Amino acid sequence: DSLILSPLPQHSCFSFRKLWAFTGPGFLMSIAYLDPGNIESDLQSGAIAGFKLLWVLMLATIIGLLLQRLAARLGVVTGLHLAEVCNRQYQKVPRIILWLMVELAIIGSDMQEVIGSAIAINLLSVGKIPLWAGVLITIADTFVFLFLDKYGLRKLEAFFGFLITIMALTFGYEYITVKPDQEKLLKGLFIPYCQDCGTPQLEQAVGIVGAVIMPHNMYLHSALVKSRQVNRANKREVREANKYFFIESCIALFVSFIINIFVVTVFAEAFFDKTNMDVNAVCGNSSSPHSSLFPNNNQTLEVDIYKGGVVLGCYFGPAALYIWAIGILAAGQSSTMTGTYSGQFVMEGFLNLRWSRFARVLLTRSIAVTPTLFVAIFQDVEHLTGMNDFLNVLMSLQLPFALIPVLTFTSLPSVMNDFANGL
Repeated sequence: DSLILSPLPQHSCFSFRKLWAFTGPGFLMSIAYLDPGNIESDLQSGAIAGFKLLWVLMLATIIGLLLQRLAARLGVVTGLHLAEVCNRQYQKVPRIILWLMVELAIIGSDMQEVIGSAIAINLLSVGKIPLWAGVLITIADTFVFLFLDKYGLRKLEAFFGFLITIMALTFGYEYITVKPDQEKLLKGLFIPYCQDCGTPQLEQAVGIVGAVIMPHNMYLHSALVKSRQVNRANKREVREANKYFFIESCIALFVSFIINIFVVTVFAEAFFDKTNMDVNAVCGNSSSPHSSLFPNNNQTLEVDIYKGGVVLGCYFGPAALYIWAIGILAAGQSSTMTGTYSGQFVMEGFLNLRWSRFARVLLTRSIAVTPTLFVAIFQDVEHLTGMNDFLNVLMSLQLPFALIPVLTFTSLPSVMNDFANGL
């Protein structure tokens, strides 16, 4: 109850003070649009398809916004989050299946956060902290966030706002440094066409959708909006809460969309159509210790979070590499805690189990860290980043298990009363 904030009571068409009172849940939700899996999808689409898939990113973000709006409305109108409504509406077998699918999505997302954070730590330490050690560090930092959680939700929301600001500044720095072609950027955004595209570009387009629309994020958003006190007996208050939560979600996802554009366009401008030989020559001239990552052949350059930082460092100096790593670290760390919240709400809602957050994090992070740690110990960084592609596909496969419940329940008058979605 101490986390509940009461919005100001006075009525008006629009109030910035009311918007501020409702601001928080949407920005926590938007972090899922900026996790390391998203960043990797962005940079690969830029390097493989140039500016041509920006319209896919924009459409996926708009669809994500509409789905998040439905999830938030469900929480505001019913006073229950999506997992709790599933518990009440479904029989035992479909309920258990849904729970397992969402848990799988959360663990997959957790693995992406572990991978991204470990790679960022490795880059920042100039390789002195090996990947397996970076994976272990991500176990400890999760419990630091649990410690911060004790200071109250509003302070935690402010901290996440700070991490989003770091991402905006770091990836914005790369954008200003590379200076992408603005005409190509606008064409890519508003012309839904992909000239001379083949299977690799199609795979990237599908990967963008899987990376942007996260299944467990709908469960999270429907729960986060409950942190604001709304008199559900008063339709005007409910309508007003829905309005301000939607405005806040629009602002939050617009910010995340701009950050994603920064990453796509940087790699589209600098590394589209580049070969391994091109990068090998530049890295050799810059005396980069990582030039061996790129064989001296004419194959098209393939980049991931790790190689992305390396090639930025080769082309634009060491500052670009370290700033990139800081941005990836902020992405990994911020999405860690939202995954923790998602897991807590899902377990409580589906199973009526009220574990301590400490126990909950220990279980899911152990499941996520174990396979990642084995890869980090026995394989190299390329295999670790390759897991990200598989995990984005996993997210795509999990989408229906979140979309069907949220679309169903928000259209049922028996659940939503007068606020049922008419479409």
